[in-house]
Amino acid sequence: MQDEKSALMYGLRPSSIRPSNEVAYESTPIISVVIPSYRVTAHILDVIKRIPDSVSHILVIDDACPDQSGRFVEDNCQDPRVTVLRHEQNQGVGGAVLTGFKLAEKFKSDVIIKVDGDGQMDPALADTFAEPILSGEADYVKGNRFFYLDAAQSMPVLRRIGNLGLTFISRFSTGYYSTSDPTNGYVAISGPLAKNLPIEKLSKRYFFETDLLFRINTLGGVVVEIPHAAFYGEETSHLNASKEFFTFFKKNVSTYFKRLFYQYILRDFNLGSLLLFGGATLGTAGLLGVIFAAFESWTTGEPRSGGALAILEVQIILSAIFLVGFLNFDVSREPKKPITPRLTRRHAKPLVQYDDET
Repeated sequence: MQDEKSALMYGLRPSSIRPSNEVAYESTPIISVVIPSYRVTAHILDVIKRIPDSVSHILVIDDACPDQSGRFVEDNCQDPRVTVLRHEQNQGVGGAVLTGFKLAEKFKSDVIIKVDGDGQMDPALADTFAEPILSGEADYVKGNRFFYLDAAQSMPVLRRIGNLGLTFISRFSTGYYSTSDPTNGYVAISGPLAKNLPIEKLSKRYFFETDLLFRINTLGGVVVEIPHAAFYGEETSHLNASKEFFTFFKKNVSTYFKRLFYQYILRDFNLGSLLLFGGATLGTAGLLGVIFAAFESWTTGEPRSGGALAILEVQIILSAIFLVGFLNFDVSREPKKPITPRLTRRHAKPLVQYDDET
């Protein structure tokens, strides 16, 4: 009963009420939790202790931690579910998570949950994060610290402003316009979907969560958000906001254009493609025309004719109309039908990813 109340509180249906696209499991679902470990010895034991019994495997990835977090866990934790892996060189949070994904696949995990080891997230919510995947409602579940105002206010001001800005940008780059808090590290992914990801191409640093969303979109995965609070204590963030801001911005812009190429040229050609090409062509022509007219007027001292300027105005207006139409089309294309049920069918073929260099 308590689990049902918790599910309802987070906007989920109780586990006894299953949708028609529920994934069928022959036995108890295997849930694995991945914990990237880097200077978290003050919190990681408590994090492991609070992970629910429904979790089958707890995978601690020591990312070349100077404090030897992996050894610390081995010496002080008796939980038989724990497996510790070590990186010889630091690979970043994304690299640690990807190592955990690979090990979780060997355990044939149905759901893989990533929880940070710094105690900012409540590991007791692992069942809540797994539920939308197990019930067939979603392929990927992520946390949202901005859903409740009081929870958002607990976040440091500068971090809150930065996350709000990244939320706006990442909606365009990932194609998930209904999501927020893109850097939230509390996530869950279906095992079959994780198996279809281009692991080696995913970003291994702080852009990991956003890049992961982009890759999931190219596969057509459905994303659901779980509101939750974050707990900020004396732990130190290893993210240098001023240093990483331009890196995040540049990568989001690059990812946006990459997504447009995948979804509107390489994979499909549809109404959105026509609106995008039409808007871009008219806009470019109009802008170049304005620049040329201004240059000609400056060199000759004579203004362009009213008819010529009117044509340029029409081009720019039509470009704006086409691009707004494209944006509306792009928003409507956000995946809505989970793909995990299809991936779990016998003889299911791997989904197609694109062999790009980035």
